[in-house]
Amino acid sequence: MSNDTFTNWENLVKKQLKTEDIYTILKKDNLEGIEVKPFYNSVEKQLPNFPKVEESTHLVADYHESLEDDVFAFLLNENVENLTGKTVFINNKDLAEHISPQEEDQYFSLIDVFDEKNAKINDQLVKEFLAKDFTRNICIDVSLHQNAGASIVQQLGITLAKTKELTEVYGSEILNKLIFKLAVGGNYFFEMAKIRAFKLVFNEFSKEFDLDEVPYIFAETSLRNKSVSDSENNLIRSTLELASAMIGGADAVYSNDYLLHRSTENSQEISFKQQIVLAYESIINVFEDASNGSYYIEDITKQIAEKSWKYFVEIEEKGGYLDLLKEGKIQEDIFNHAFEEQKWVEEGKIKLIGVNLYPKLEIKKSAEELYQKEEIKAVRWAEMYE
Repeated sequence: MSNDTFTNWENLVKKQLKTEDIYTILKKDNLEGIEVKPFYNSVEKQLPNFPKVEESTHLVADYHESLEDDVFAFLLNENVENLTGKTVFINNKDLAEHISPQEEDQYFSLIDVFDEKNAKINDQLVKEFLAKDFTRNICIDVSLHQNAGASIVQQLGITLAKTKELTEVYGSEILNKLIFKLAVGGNYFFEMAKIRAFKLVFNEFSKEFDLDEVPYIFAETSLRNKSVSDSENNLIRSTLELASAMIGGADAVYSNDYLLHRSTENSQEISFKQQIVLAYESIINVFEDASNGSYYIEDITKQIAEKSWKYFVEIEEKGGYLDLLKEGKIQEDIFNHAFEEQKWVEEGKIKLIGVNLYPKLEIKKSAEELYQKEEIKAVRWAEMYE
């Protein structure tokens, strides 16, 4: 690109922002270590199109009998008789162990086979699930890590490390039996790039076994940026998170209830209808890789992929995920990032409308009270003010 072309772009941005000082205004710091330019006018090498496993994103609702005629994918916490011809995501361990799908059913287990507290794989559970005729039997869940404050890079590096642990025990044939449960946060474009970057690094990982696998991604809305006092704001945040997941190329999406701790039938229905509006009015659930070619998203996708792979390699070089979990190193890494993130909330660098901005609430708990270095546990930013 010639200097003249760059200058033309730069002048155009200055004109639109009505200032010469565009670099100060457009500079946006982040805790991921991702370099974000003030504007983009090219991409070094466009990434290939990242396919999905599912042709259209599954819109997943909590089961309710009133939805049976209109909804095609359900999240089940208890058994439902005569539920046929549906896509079912099982969220209850006992149910997953005992249920037997019919031929016309498509069943997925969302039960993580890792015992994080005791730093081991639940071998009996893996063998039980592998024996079942599920579409995807084995779940690797890193939604907890996101809600506990892990960075995007940490989330993806840990996901790969957990995958590596499974392949070492059960062989590479397990790769196409996996379903990955991710939580999608509020950093709109970064979260699109997160899903795309995971597809890139997982595919690269599969090539180590002479395979060319695409990961099955179940994405749910985060709890980390939600507050008790502002349910309407929660609704807006989770809608944007669902959009990130669909545009990024998730195979299934699920919206956690925007009413924290006091879910109602009405709030559950509205939470699901967020997905319906996005899918049928914006039609973003049918694209394989809608953000492909965006200079900005391509650039941060590459950076996230490279940093995630590097973190994964570091975990492996130090003994692997389970060993580092036993030593408390994974917990410490997540704690350090989560604590720094909470400080940004406290300082107003991360803005939560109705919590630390419009209006600003009083701080009732310190960051030190919210986090524990030895434990991976979900913490919402707003808990500091509640």
